[in-house]
Amino acid sequence: MGTDKLIDVLADAQGFLFDFDGPLCDVFAGRPAPRVAGELAELAVGREPALADRLHGVDDPIEVLRLAHAADAGLGHEVERALTAAEVEAVAVAGAPTPGGVAALRAAREAGRRVAVVSNNSAECVRAYLDRHDLSAYVLEVVGRAEHQPDLMKPNPHPLITAAERLGVDVMRCVLIGDSATDVQAAHAVGAVAVGYAGGADKPELLAEAGADAVIRTMQAVADALEPE
Repeated sequence: MGTDKLIDVLADAQGFLFDFDGPLCDVFAGRPAPRVAGELAELAVGREPALADRLHGVDDPIEVLRLAHAADAGLGHEVERALTAAEVEAVAVAGAPTPGGVAALRAAREAGRRVAVVSNNSAECVRAYLDRHDLSAYVLEVVGRAEHQPDLMKPNPHPLITAAERLGVDVMRCVLIGDSATDVQAAHAVGAVAVGYAGGADKPELLAEAGADAVIRTMQAVADALEPE
């Protein structure tokens, strides 16, 4: 999409909410998500064998958490603890930030916008990664998944509402930059702007179909759109 359109989309946003996995970091780059999902599923099935069929082939750790919690809250808490530990280990070996992600964070802060990270990953792993890569100074608030309440993860807008309140801005004056349809859904549920980051080859169409207000192929596009004229 053109820079002019993105400039218009971002113009009125006071709060910039960045999804974590994708726009800023490939969380499981060094410790593949399917492997982590398999470990969590093994833990869950060991406690609740009836989940074996439901968890078979699930390669998304977050989805394993959702399913385990839906089956039994206590089991969900145990899986959640294991997932948080796995995420913290994963971001330690995740590598450099997403190209353009740091520039986008820096540009947002230099433009006087209030910045938060809003993630379905744990706040612990987000903070660990930001600290490791000297990015914490750009981020005023981190909102990870609500403890023991996976139903409040995106597409539920709860994390966006929480972030906006902590930032002291109207959630309708926020933009969420994310890489999934659930990010778009969460933003639009509360009247916020959704910018879709299409890091994968099939992502532009998926994000456009989800109704993203703008779709970008690089995070650098956000920084470029915020550059003073």
